[in-house]
Amino acid sequence: MNFLEWYRVDRLPSIFCAGCGIGTVINCTLSAVTSMGWRRNDVVFLSGIGCSSRAPGYIRTDSLHTTHGRALAFATGVKLAEPRLNVILFTGDGDLAAIGGNHFIHACRRNIDLTVVCVNNYIYGMTGGQGSPTTPVGARSSTTPYGSTETPFDLSELAMAAGANYVSRWTPYHTKELTAAVKAGLETPGLSFIEVMTQCPTGYGRANRLRDVKEFMEIFRMRSMLKQKADRLLKEGKPVPPDAIVIGEFVRRSRPVMGRRG
Repeated sequence: MNFLEWYRVDRLPSIFCAGCGIGTVINCTLSAVTSMGWRRNDVVFLSGIGCSSRAPGYIRTDSLHTTHGRALAFATGVKLAEPRLNVILFTGDGDLAAIGGNHFIHACRRNIDLTVVCVNNYIYGMTGGQGSPTTPVGARSSTTPYGSTETPFDLSELAMAAGANYVSRWTPYHTKELTAAVKAGLETPGLSFIEVMTQCPTGYGRANRLRDVKEFMEIFRMRSMLKQKADRLLKEGKPVPPDAIVIGEFVRRSRPVMGRRG
């Protein structure tokens, strides 16, 4: 099955802004799903509220578009009610880490067999460009017009610390690596968390003079640093540049999975 066959072509073009990275994230996710050889009846997609949460509406499978921040709770219910299903969740940094933060921590702790693809664009893109839990220090938004002063969450580190079996982070510039990471997450029992640092030229870009998507891509290319290099720098007592985007596979392990015996 070709990954294009997963699309509801009658709903295209999408509502996403020109230059948005969500389309790339969907393409990489569906490429990974296609490589698994699954049928449409084997998969269910879920989402909460936000730009990225509109993604399941363009995919030809059963899906649930749920309430803000609660998609992981719905996904847990789906997986426990029908364990044979492969459950994939699209979410954003605001949906997952703000109102949904408690569900996120405990889903990782329970280590239920879900794959979570988080589009982290540093902002609430759909509801007015407010600052989110991942807005960088100094970045402007509608609620931080003079620059954010709060330390942002590192979502991948949080997922790893809370107990997820698989955690990785990439960008839309790294399409091959991102596709492989989603596939690795699908193959790993337990909760898999794939964070995608994604451009938002409209919400985030307008407030921070980053409307040019090519400039965003250049930032992803130049500032991305493999986790192995970051770890090596720290081991040598050298600092990781504060603007570095640390990418790669953070953890792959085999903690007990909720709902499975043995």
